[in-house]
Amino acid sequence: MTDSNFADFPFHLEFAPSPHQDQDFLKQLEFIPGLKELLTVRQVHALEHATVWVLNEMNNPQHQPGDNQRWGGMSTDEGFYLYGQVASGQLEQAVQEALRRLTSGEWNLAVHPRCGTNISVGLMMTAGLAMGINWFLPKGPIIQLMGLGFAATVASQLSPDMGALAQKYLTTAIPFNLEIVEVIATNDFWGRPTHFVRVQWCN
Repeated sequence: MTDSNFADFPFHLEFAPSPHQDQDFLKQLEFIPGLKELLTVRQVHALEHATVWVLNEMNNPQHQPGDNQRWGGMSTDEGFYLYGQVASGQLEQAVQEALRRLTSGEWNLAVHPRCGTNISVGLMMTAGLAMGINWFLPKGPIIQLMGLGFAATVASQLSPDMGALAQKYLTTAIPFNLEIVEVIATNDFWGRPTHFVRVQWCN
């Protein structure tokens, strides 16, 4: 993927992820219930984002910057659902390419501006700022409303950058331990048509 595809999403990883970091972490703390599933979801989440970036590139021959919003996904510990019109063969090619590029050093593909993490971070920031303003400002309704408006404005400005940081360090991880099993056309939990990219953990 060319840099222009996420030029407006400027954060870059400041460290080189180790291919064995999650595997070693799991060995040390394997007694913690659900840890492997959590680590798997983080890696699947990164693969989901990278796949959307690659699909965008494959369907944008002019290589114009930006995200065309044609695809979205939802990650699980068994793989991810990919929403949007795409042929199964093209999706399989995109997933394989995304995995190869992620594990070869294109770590920024793991971060995406439309990730739900950004929304969650924005909501938490808005709530935190609103509570703080409510505590410190006088209790008059006009001042409180102005304070809430200020909180929402500040949160909306900061949440993309903070969401990117949360994705990089909390909700995604480079999928060094994932192997693609299959890509199938199916339905999601709510019966909507989609594709499911099934993966498995490998040491």
